[in-house]
Amino acid sequence: MTHFSSYRRFTSLLIPGMFFAATILAACRPKSIEVVVAEPLESRSLPSQTSLPATLAPSRTAGNPTNPPTQTKAVPPTASPTPAVDWGSLDPAGTIVIFWHPLTYARQDVLQKIIRQFNRSNEWDITVKAEYKGDYGELFEETTQVLNTPESPQLVLAYQDQAIVYWQAQSLIDLNSIVSDPVWGLPPAEQEEFFPSIWAQDSIPVFGDARLGIPVYRAMDVLYFNADWLVELKTAGKIDFEGPPLTPDQFRAAACAAVDHPFSKAGVGSAMGYELSLSASRFASWSFAFGGDIFDIQNNRYSFDSPESVEAMEFLQGLFLSGCAQLVDESYGDQDDFGAGKLLFTVGTSTGLPFYEQVVDEGARFTWNVAAIPHSTGQPVQNVYGPSLSLLKTTPEAELAAWLFMKYFSGLEAQVEWASASDYYPVRQSAGKEMEKFFASNPVNETVFKLLPYGKFEPNVPGYESARELVSEALAAIAGGADVTETLQRLNEQVNAILIEQNLYLSTAH
Repeated sequence: MTHFSSYRRFTSLLIPGMFFAATILAACRPKSIEVVVAEPLESRSLPSQTSLPATLAPSRTAGNPTNPPTQTKAVPPTASPTPAVDWGSLDPAGTIVIFWHPLTYARQDVLQKIIRQFNRSNEWDITVKAEYKGDYGELFEETTQVLNTPESPQLVLAYQDQAIVYWQAQSLIDLNSIVSDPVWGLPPAEQEEFFPSIWAQDSIPVFGDARLGIPVYRAMDVLYFNADWLVELKTAGKIDFEGPPLTPDQFRAAACAAVDHPFSKAGVGSAMGYELSLSASRFASWSFAFGGDIFDIQNNRYSFDSPESVEAMEFLQGLFLSGCAQLVDESYGDQDDFGAGKLLFTVGTSTGLPFYEQVVDEGARFTWNVAAIPHSTGQPVQNVYGPSLSLLKTTPEAELAAWLFMKYFSGLEAQVEWASASDYYPVRQSAGKEMEKFFASNPVNETVFKLLPYGKFEPNVPGYESARELVSEALAAIAGGADVTETLQRLNEQVNAILIEQNLYLSTAH
C-alpha cells in the first residue's frame, strides 16, 4: 500500500479572553510519540486542547499554555441552535454545495471520484464542489472564520470536538430532524446498518443528544506484533501461547521475555517488549481493554481514576519497572524499532499499516500482523475514532442538498469505494461482504475491519481536548514511577474542573 495516512488530533489552547492558538505538527508518515500526524497537509496531531471561537471561550482553570496565543476572528452567535425546518417541503433542485475538507493524495482522488459519481447520478441536479482547506487544524481555523456568514460552506469534515465548537457558535445543524424526516431521512433499518458505537459517536449527550455529524470513515488503535519473534519465544519455551497475546498477562510475559531473548533477524542493539506513546488515546485504549471507561455519562463527569483505569495504569507501570517497556524517545521511534526487529509490540493507529509495512520491508523483513489490544474483558474493546461530515447553517435548500450528499457518501457503494482506497475503514457493517476481494489481497485490513464491532470512543464532551494534554502528562508521570492512584485522582480533579467550567459556560451562553 502506498497511501499516506493521518491521525486524529490537532493542538489548540483554551485560554481567557479573545485568543486561541492552534499548533499543527505534520510529517509524511505516522510515528510516535503520537503528537505527529501522518499525512502531509491532511493531518491532525495528538493531544491537547480545542478552542471555542474567541468570544465564546471561557477561561481555563488548569494547564496554562506556555506559548503565546495568536489572535483569531470572533464568531457572532447569530443563529438558533435548533432550527425548525420542514424538510419535506423543500426542493433542492439545481443547488450547489460547497464541501471543505483536509484530504490529499489518494484520498482526495477517491473523494473527487465519489463526488463526480454523485453529481452525475443524483436526480436533483445537485452539484457538490469540494475545496481543500489545509490539514484538520487549518480547516478548523478557516471554518471558524466564516461561521454564520455568507462565506460558510455547507459541509465540513470535523472531529467531534471541532463540531462541538461549531455547535457552541450556534452555526451547526442538529441532524436528528433530517435523519428522521419521512421524506429525506434514513429509515431505522438503514441507521442500524452503521456500527452502533460509530453511529453513537456524533450524538452529544450534553446537548440533549444533538447529532452533530454523520460518520463516513473511522480508524482505531490496534496492537502491532512481530509474529516471527513470538514463534521464536514459544519454541524456546519462554511463552506458553501461540499467536498474538489475548490477555494482559500474555502480553506481559511476551514483552518481558523479548528483552532477554532478542529476535534472530534483528541487528546489533538492545531488544524491547513494548514502547508507549504519551498519548491520551493510548490511556483510553488500555483503560478500555481493562473493562473501564474514562467518562461517566450518567453523572456527566470524567472517571480517569476508576478502578479499571487504575488497574490498567498499574499494569503499564509494572512493565516499565520490570524493564519490559520504555517510552518512545523520538518521533517515529517505535515504528523504526519495530521494523528493525528490536521491538516486539507497539500500539498505534490502524492508519499506520502502510508505514509498518514499509519499515519492515526496509528493515528485518519478518512476518507481522495486527490484533486487538490485549484485554481482561470477555471480548475486545477497541478505541475507534475519526471525523464526520457536519452540516453548517446556510440556507434550507442548500442544507438539504448537502444532506443528500452526506447520505450518498455514507451509503454502501461509496463506503466500499472509499475504504478500498483510503486506508480508513467503512462505517457500515454490510461493507465487509462487498469488500471480500479487497480483503483477500489485504488480509491485515480485514483483521482491523473485524474489530469494528468492538468499538468504543473517547469522550464526546465540550473541553475534552483541554483534558488530553493533562492525560498525557499523567501518563508520563506513571511511566516514571509516580503513585498511580494519587496521579489519577489529581488528574480527575483537574479535568473535571475544565468540564465544570465548560458546562457553566454552556448554561449561561444559550
